[in-house]
Amino acid sequence: MNSMELQIKVSQAVHVLNHDTQSCNRVAANQWLVHFQQTHAAWDVATSILVSDQLHHHQVAADYEVEFFAAQILKRKIQNEGYNLHVGAKDALLNALIVAAKRFTSGPPQLLTQICLAISTLVLHAVEHGKPIENLFYSLQNLQSQDNGNSAVLEMLTVLPEIIEDEHSDSRVTPARRFEYWEELLAHTPKVLEFLMQQTGEGFGNHDQPNDRSRKILRCLLSWVRAGCFSEIPPGSLPAHPLFNFVFSSLQVASSFDLAVEVLVELVSRHEGLPQVLLCQIGFLKEGLLHPALKSGDEKVIGGLACLMSEIGQAAPFLIVDANTEALALADAVLSCVAFPSEDWEIADSTLQFWCSISRYILALESAESRKKLEECFLPIFSALVDALLSRVQVDDTTYNDNGKTIELPNGLEQIRMNLVELLVDVCQLLGSALFIQKIFLGDWIPSSMQIHWKEIEAKLFMLNAVAEVVLKEGHRFDISILMQLVVILSCKAPADLRGFMCLVYKSLADVIGSYAKWISACQTDTRPLILFFGAGIPQPFCSSACALAFRKFCEEAAAMMHEPSNLEILIWIGEGLAERKLPLEDEDEVIGAITLIFFSVPDKMLMNNMFARLLSPTFDTVGKLIDDDHGHSLRSNPSSYIELINLAGRGLHRIGTIFSYGASHISASRGPDESILALLEVFWPMLEKLFLSKHIESVSLATASCRALTLAIQASGQNFGPLLPKVLASMSTNFLSFQNHECYMRTASVIVEEFGSKEEYGQLFISTFERFTSSAAVMALTSSYICDQEPDLVEAYTNFASAYARNCPKEVLAASGSLFEVSLQKAGICCTALHRGAALSAMSYMNCFLEVGLAFLVESDDSTSERPVQDMVIRVISLSGEGFISNLVYALLGVSAMSRVHKSTTILQQLAVMCSLSERTKWKAVLCWEILHRWLCSAVSPSLWFNFCRQTEFAVRLFSFNLLCGCLNWHILLKQLFRIKLFILHWILEE
Repeated sequence: MNSMELQIKVSQAVHVLNHDTQSCNRVAANQWLVHFQQTHAAWDVATSILVSDQLHHHQVAADYEVEFFAAQILKRKIQNEGYNLHVGAKDALLNALIVAAKRFTSGPPQLLTQICLAISTLVLHAVEHGKPIENLFYSLQNLQSQDNGNSAVLEMLTVLPEIIEDEHSDSRVTPARRFEYWEELLAHTPKVLEFLMQQTGEGFGNHDQPNDRSRKILRCLLSWVRAGCFSEIPPGSLPAHPLFNFVFSSLQVASSFDLAVEVLVELVSRHEGLPQVLLCQIGFLKEGLLHPALKSGDEKVIGGLACLMSEIGQAAPFLIVDANTEALALADAVLSCVAFPSEDWEIADSTLQFWCSISRYILALESAESRKKLEECFLPIFSALVDALLSRVQVDDTTYNDNGKTIELPNGLEQIRMNLVELLVDVCQLLGSALFIQKIFLGDWIPSSMQIHWKEIEAKLFMLNAVAEVVLKEGHRFDISILMQLVVILSCKAPADLRGFMCLVYKSLADVIGSYAKWISACQTDTRPLILFFGAGIPQPFCSSACALAFRKFCEEAAAMMHEPSNLEILIWIGEGLAERKLPLEDEDEVIGAITLIFFSVPDKMLMNNMFARLLSPTFDTVGKLIDDDHGHSLRSNPSSYIELINLAGRGLHRIGTIFSYGASHISASRGPDESILALLEVFWPMLEKLFLSKHIESVSLATASCRALTLAIQASGQNFGPLLPKVLASMSTNFLSFQNHECYMRTASVIVEEFGSKEEYGQLFISTFERFTSSAAVMALTSSYICDQEPDLVEAYTNFASAYARNCPKEVLAASGSLFEVSLQKAGICCTALHRGAALSAMSYMNCFLEVGLAFLVESDDSTSERPVQDMVIRVISLSGEGFISNLVYALLGVSAMSRVHKSTTILQQLAVMCSLSERTKWKAVLCWEILHRWLCSAVSPSLWFNFCRQTEFAVRLFSFNLLCGCLNWHILLKQLFRIKLFILHWILEE
């Protein structure tokens, strides 16, 4: 198929792709075009479509779509394959594209832009030319001399800086090469500015309207301003520059206003003297542009001016705090933009950084006198700003009238509220919390004869919560009764009324109560309304998290005030309802934690135990149903009900664990475990022991919840848990052997070892547990990094248990565990080569832990006896495992994410070097010394091993890893021994 036939085929395929009504035809056309783009013929066909009119002679419509597709093909192929073109082909293609740019100089504009993008991309590939930008500008000069060529030149000058600056335009262009292009480009700045000045006084051709011409000039100027074209111009002469005057005058033209603002914003951010120049023009900006726009509601002009004026303040806040006439006029103008009742929140949001810059500048002043003076000067402005922001952060009418079950804030409102918090804190510090709070509480929140303005109240609650930290710190208290009135009003509403916007009000009030819980608890004697408020809000999905958190914070502060029987009954009602509400676990933890704090503060221990029994009764009943189902058949007959029962039991056990957790943190260490903790434990463990023996414990979620509750019970009970250890550890190891995908049993056993490992009477118990874990099929199966990657949780649980065992058990226990350490360290060595980062680092942490403990034993003085069994065990284990240590560390350092393992590898190698040093003049020299370490290193870095493992590894990584092996061991004797090996390996790496 010749070139003309292919052009016709492409034209037909593009037409089918864009206009055919049959999807199968469009798919076929797309597939053909995708394949065509990858062919070498696409270069000539696409070029011919752009530079010639041959399709018209064959009665084929070579319309804009086909030509645009051809330009896209060339741009992509240049970007992906441009380096493969020889010099002649590149020059020919560049000339053809310039001809195409001349042909379409009058449009369509998108097509001309695409051609210019292709030209700019091609320039990046012209490495054969010493100065490709220079050659391009020569071609553009020729194009400029032709009729109607200015438009194409202007578009070319617009996209060229953008392509050179964009690092993603071609990743194969090195930063150094891109910098050279950039310097070469900026060298032509005078010519470009001269060209732009010429264009401001003349047109491009008959097809260009004045407004279009101005926009094209501004777009081009914007690209070159971002490139730094005015960097060489003295700041004092910039305001008099013709192009600056052109930009400023373009502000008065509606069609070019937005681009003029963009150019000025860029100039302000790049040139120090320009903010002062524009500040002097604030009268024109405010009176000539902003006020008419505010009257007419022209949001485009208001938003553009807000952005420009805000940039002036951010670039030079010191000019604003001078508080001269212009500065105050600018601040007032920005304030009017904030107060403008826009349909969205973008205008107000764009000004926040302006106010942050001014407020922080004032707050950062070291002179108290200067700061006070400025605060007084700007007090009316920031006071009015609070009023304006209070109006702007209110919800829109659509959100206010929303009556759905839940509510979603508009994205703009959510964004401005998130950005506003920091500013509100600064403004509160400037005004002082007293004045800020006064403005928030100004007016009648709850009028007696009128409808409550919930939109305004919700906005005030948001702002009050945002500044809570400052208000609490300064200690200016406010009238809590207003909040309590809202609490009573909202908590009395029926659940059906807590919908839509009222859910947002409820949440905002809960946030405020949580933030000011300390003050509210000190002023409020009747806590019943608040408890009812929390109880009614917790079931609501939108405000449950806020209510749960506020509930816990309030209970922490007001525990002693909530012992009334009626309050305790409400707490029981809230706790009993959790099973049905199915809150997120983190919210449920907050609720149970709050109730637990109250119950533990009840002086009457009998009443306390009764409260806990009632709170946990549903959980015990649910777990009891599982335990009573001996064979697990009757419950499983209904799968959905059985899964629901398993989930309820798991959640119930999670609550028990939370109670133990809060109980442990509530009781001081000096007092020891509370009687209620021990009473709960007496009921909890027998139930859990039966559950561990049941068939239902095969559920991963149920086993995890059970082990979590048991772990927290152990930590809360302290040494009182000791008598139960034999049964508990036997249950952990037995259940793990039965369900070896449940690593939670190992994690619980690790906590037991951490708590009781120092007790010698449990030594044999810990040894047998370690042995059962180590000999399990799951652990013994960890024979390769691939398997370790499949079981990362098991690796972490096992190595964490081994670390706890080595760190906490007494010498006698460790001395008797040599064979277990040999196996576990062998497994850790394998696991440290895993791709899974968590598993590998956990394994390396265990290796590090064992060496650290071993070194501590080796350096301690022990003159009482010549027998040192634990030291002998350490040396024996290292002598048997050391070679594997080093070999696996080499593999780990040459694998994926090697940098994350460098620190631990360095530490391990240093520890091994210290051990060898300590063994040199002892009876252990025969099994561990410098010579043996030398031999291990030689084996680890042997060329055959490195070649088979890392032939695809980057040279720099291999060199770094070897340097680490030889350099991190800061021992001059060893370095002398390794020097020959290092030279040999470096020679091998370079040769490969």
